[in-house]
Amino acid sequence: MEPAVRLDDYPLRSHDKLRYGDTDRQGHVNNAVFSTFLETGRVEMVYDGQSSLADADCSFVIARLELDFVNELLWPGRVEIGSGVIATGRSSIRMEQALFQGERLIALAQTVLVQVSDATRRSQPLSERLLARLAPVRKAPRDGGS
Repeated sequence: MEPAVRLDDYPLRSHDKLRYGDTDRQGHVNNAVFSTFLETGRVEMVYDGQSSLADADCSFVIARLELDFVNELLWPGRVEIGSGVIATGRSSIRMEQALFQGERLIALAQTVLVQVSDATRRSQPLSERLLARLAPVRKAPRDGGS
């Protein structure tokens, strides 16, 4: 049974254009491209075009990506990307993301980003400033999500 998930459930929304080159032999968008779509949503959260969410002299790395394929994605068109923060740790951010084609849920993902010091390449605790900037993109996890 398909989970009841809507784009409106996510505080941050983005989109990408589907390209013919994204398709595979079966005529649907190749599953490897889904990670690129999720990246679009993450980048729009982490970097707003003017400043980085990361603390000074830090950046984010992906520590985990869990992706559930729900329906096939078909060219042509566009993919809608919903993103939200569902939890934070000492140095990590857990995001929930969903991909849609129109109203149809295509995929669900959870990603863990870890803030690292650019100098030491080790995890760096999230500052109060960073945590405050996450407030507008927080969402409750789905039932069964953590």
